[in-house]
Amino acid sequence: MRIGGSGGWEWIIILVIVLLVFGVGRIGKIAGELGGGIRAFREGLKGEDDEENKEEEAAKEPEEK
Repeated sequence: MRIGGSGGWEWIIILVIVLLVFGVGRIGKIAGELGGGIRAFREGLKGEDDEENKEEEAAKEPEEK
């Protein structure tokens, strides 16, 4: 199966070259930072949803005086 015009062997060769250039440690650090960014993004979206739900619930509840 070709993805983007490249087969399996081409991707393996590209991966080996990237590992040789950057090293395993640096790639691990980059992957960790990327994962942390994705996690923060998801938490931010979840926080916005929580705020919207609270505002909707507050609007639905009758005001008590």
